[in-house]
Amino acid sequence: MASLWLKILAAALLAVSMAAPSRAAEINAAKLGAVRNAALSDQTAWGVVESLTTEVGARPVGSPAMTRARDWAVAKLTALGFKNVTVETFNTAVWTRGEERAEIIGPFPQKLAILGLGRSTSTPKDGLSAEIIVFPSYQGLLDAPLGSLKGKIAVVTQRMPRTQDGSGYGALNAQRTRGPFEAARRGAVGYLVRSLSTDDTRLPHTGAASPGEIPAAALAPADAELLERMAARGKPVTVRLRMTSTYRTDVPGWNVSGDIPGIGAPDEVIVIGGHLDSWDVGDGAVDDAAGVAITTAAAKVAASQGPLRRTIRVVMWGSEEQGGSGGAYAKQHAIEARSKMIVVGESDSGAGRIWRVAVPALVLDHPHIRAFAAAVQPLRVMVDRAPPQFGGADVQPLIELGAPFVDFSQDMNRYFDLHHSDDDTLDKVDPGDLAQNVAVWAAFLYVAAGGDIVFKSNDRPVSTGQ
Repeated sequence: MASLWLKILAAALLAVSMAAPSRAAEINAAKLGAVRNAALSDQTAWGVVESLTTEVGARPVGSPAMTRARDWAVAKLTALGFKNVTVETFNTAVWTRGEERAEIIGPFPQKLAILGLGRSTSTPKDGLSAEIIVFPSYQGLLDAPLGSLKGKIAVVTQRMPRTQDGSGYGALNAQRTRGPFEAARRGAVGYLVRSLSTDDTRLPHTGAASPGEIPAAALAPADAELLERMAARGKPVTVRLRMTSTYRTDVPGWNVSGDIPGIGAPDEVIVIGGHLDSWDVGDGAVDDAAGVAITTAAAKVAASQGPLRRTIRVVMWGSEEQGGSGGAYAKQHAIEARSKMIVVGESDSGAGRIWRVAVPALVLDHPHIRAFAAAVQPLRVMVDRAPPQFGGADVQPLIELGAPFVDFSQDMNRYFDLHHSDDDTLDKVDPGDLAQNVAVWAAFLYVAAGGDIVFKSNDRPVSTGQ
């Protein structure tokens, strides 16, 4: 009789196991190839990026457009079937551009194309006129003695190199972010910097800067070279600036998120996303409507290939460009970040094709990661043996709380032609490249949410910024 009951129990357990097969058993290169192929033909990402840029446009924090973007995000996530769609409010400081004009008034009068840097102060009401001092490198400015620029406008004209991984931007970022502060320390009354860009148009590129208590603006690359040529003639060059702006504190911002709940371990969460806000130029297609679209679509595609164990959460962060959204999200989700976030990542490098993926070092040889590497290899993507260095500005506070992270490197050869400029528009997004991003993210999400891999690592990010 005992043996009969054991046989009945064994049969029952077998039936249960057949009714609920292990998700981990389905994670292999063939299955991930199917996920990849489904993503390549999916149109969700293009629909999202087209909708956001067309129906909202540029989305600077503190503007009516950003309020519309919040409502757009709620409606879009809901329409796509995400659950627990949530708006989390935080307060942040906001800089808003006003009137801006610049011109050379001597020795050869000409107009200049500028965009004020975030947190720049305004000029006096009637403008500011001063002689310029040109520094061909940012280090040259730093080498200038304190007080040596009294009454002058400092101009830094160092060129940014074009690189696939965006390292040229990282190397020169300080000349925009710290330049106004360092120029003010040396007595300058204004600061102009060659745009951190790789284009050859007469379009300046904006971006945030640390408060320097002086008016500060980015020059179109052609105009930075014009000032270099004039200064080389040996005569004093005088520039007139007129810039107005406002700076407000405690302005409301919003992080909007939606979940695809897991079946089996729903309290274990994979957090991905892009930032909903943009600068006030262009329509924010490349930076970062594309990232919002890629991660939203990837989550949908991964879930469409079968129920997943863990929850995928897409977050549309609401103030990356001027800061505040990542820290606010981490503060509101600190406990979850320390114990329940399986892995985090952000898409915020445009719409160029992914060429490299970095994952925590301790999982590199896991069978599921090897299967993922095989599935994305036809897309010309390699899984790097080096650990991830930077997961994204908005997920970095989560990483600092202990959340493991990944880094998906996109081809940035053209990104800085467009970044933070009037040329950041939808026509620059290639649908095929966008789909390739979705395919890589979707395959990874299927691994992360479908199985039980533990992304533990001692890796920590290198701080950078975009």
